[in-house]
Amino acid sequence: MTDYAKLDAWIDAHFNEEVQFLQQLVQVPTDTPPGNNAPHAERTAELLKDFGLDAEKHAVPAQEVKDYGLESITNLIVRRKYGNGGRTVALNAHGDVVPPGEGWTHDPYGGEIVDGSLYGRAAAVSKSDFASFTFALRALEAVAKPTKGSIELHFTYDEEFGGILGPGWLLEKGLTKPDLMIAAGFSYEVVTAHNGCLQMEVTVHGKMAHAAVPTTGIDALQGATKILNALYAQNTLYQQVTSKVEGITHPYLNVGRIEGGTNTNVVPGKVVFKLDRRMIPEENPVEVEANIRQVIADAAAESAGITVDIKRMLLANSMKPLAGNQPLVDAIQKHGGELFGEPIKAMGTPLYTDVRLYVEAGIPGVIYGAGPRTVLESHAKRSDERVVLEDLRRATKVVARTLSDLLA
Repeated sequence: MTDYAKLDAWIDAHFNEEVQFLQQLVQVPTDTPPGNNAPHAERTAELLKDFGLDAEKHAVPAQEVKDYGLESITNLIVRRKYGNGGRTVALNAHGDVVPPGEGWTHDPYGGEIVDGSLYGRAAAVSKSDFASFTFALRALEAVAKPTKGSIELHFTYDEEFGGILGPGWLLEKGLTKPDLMIAAGFSYEVVTAHNGCLQMEVTVHGKMAHAAVPTTGIDALQGATKILNALYAQNTLYQQVTSKVEGITHPYLNVGRIEGGTNTNVVPGKVVFKLDRRMIPEENPVEVEANIRQVIADAAAESAGITVDIKRMLLANSMKPLAGNQPLVDAIQKHGGELFGEPIKAMGTPLYTDVRLYVEAGIPGVIYGAGPRTVLESHAKRSDERVVLEDLRRATKVVARTLSDLLA
């Protein structure tokens, strides 16, 4: 029996335990906002202790978290050192997730298993990789018994808000500096690049007035409508800007939230909307932001009396491949191909993640983990999010084998 076969057999023998671990993680909500995620970190640390894994708890100071717009963050690091020399490989998954929303046919915090899939908010993105990474580590130690290098598990709670108080905080404080890293992802591809993201809050100011005498006011909603039309028109232009990275097409813009006005019979004096601009790896974020601000200013100028405030909420750079990521890509493609019975592509994704923060710190990384072929199939950020248990099992084996290769 090869070491790979022994790793696979250990994971098969402990798979029910892995599924129960994931169920327990899903059953502790981590809705962000509001972002009260320290309780999940505490629960995760308890469960890890049952496996003989000690998790360092790194609580982000309360005021920093509050200023950021969240309630509590405790990031976890599990360090396993096997001897002198060799690489340090980090595995990162995030526990924070958007609120469930409506339309669920299963309890979003139930962890129910139906027809071979486990349902729940964060079941696919990315509590499934708390499980795959933990059990890959356990299999490695039980079977391969590495004698050099080290593994770190990074379980963080700030991906939805950009990662600055998650991996960004751990890196900035000097709490970790691995040689290579793998971050939570999907099983049918290894991702080496991703889009960047600019998020902005735009406040359009007019002047309230009684709807019976509208000319005494300045309609902020009409002003906002002109601005929105100008922004949406950009999406047509963006289709002419294409990326050379497979899996990434072109930039695009989305307005995801809008609010304003005080009552039906009042001319709205203020409208606030939030936009999300995805940037392909080839774009310059400074130029992108300047262009958006100019489009807004030009459109606002068409409405007399309208003024605009623009606040940047998030600027997440795109992830560009670092040359040193090849050992990760090679190992995942080799083992993924064997276990999934099909070629595992190395490609980009239109998502943005906090992996970029490791890459910006000079740490080569890729995105790979338990999940389906596409975000759509996982129902991530939608009702009835789920992970196929067989994908979880096979992804755990791929990660365990990859770690075995990297520490050999």
